[in-house]
Amino acid sequence: MDTPEPDPLRIELVRAWPHRCERVEVVLGAGACVGDALAAAGWRLHGEFVALAVFSLPATEASLLHDGDRIELLRALRLDPMAARRRRAGQR
Repeated sequence: MDTPEPDPLRIELVRAWPHRCERVEVVLGAGACVGDALAAAGWRLHGEFVALAVFSLPATEASLLHDGDRIELLRALRLDPMAARRRRAGQR
């Protein structure tokens, strides 16, 4: 008796810059991880993108994926959020 093939995973990858974003959808086999999705999209974690998240939760390239997951490539903060808030408050 043949074992049915597991359903494929549909994964969305997103990366953004000021005033622009890029989105790619890939289809992977069961047991795929974030690194597999990055490779399928032709994207790498390098340069200005310094971290990964799956639905805003920290992830690594070894993190396992589930159908419908969204992988976000994250850029480094240019300014500490508290410092930015103080700067805005001082301008008022």
